Amino acid sequence: MSSKVIIFDKSVLCCWLQVPGKDTCGPEGDRWYFERIEQKVSEELQAGSTFVLPLATIIETGNHIAFASGDRYSLAKSLSKYIRKAATDTDPWAAFGHQTELWGADKLIQLAETWPDLAIQGLGIGDTTIRDVADYYARTNAIAVEILTGDKGLKSQQPHSPAITPRRRR
Repeated sequence: MSSKVIIFDKSVLCCWLQVPGKDTCGPEGDRWYFERIEQKVSEELQAGSTFVLPLATIIETGNHIAFASGDRYSLAKSLSKYIRKAATDTDPWAAFGHQTELWGADKLIQLAETWPDLAIQGLGIGDTTIRDVADYYARTNAIAVEILTGDKGLKSQQPHSPAITPRRRR
């Protein structure tokens, strides 16, 4: 596993795929658009980061593509390319299988019990499950995890980076 995991949210993925009407995201002063995402992806590739596509991101991005104007077929093929890479664990994409434990009965019951309190704070089920994916990678790999999103609410749910333990001089 790499030293950093990048969790893609639908807001940034839609921008990266250039879905009509969804080709920018984020608040004023922190706007995401195709070129900025391309630069970020390039930097993370050079750094050896691992990319993760949560199921919620796949579903929500697919829904935006299905209802977009323009060439939906080409957009769907572009998304499908990334789904295939994630499904087959093609570097730098992490296999979706790493997330399967998050969709078992116990986790779904936990989601059902905790999500209503999050809903009143404005956190949807998709964002809640993306947060859970980020927490999973932070917990299981003790590495830095970044949620790549234009949504300030979801970004605030990003796990804190692990503390670096200084080495003692001998």
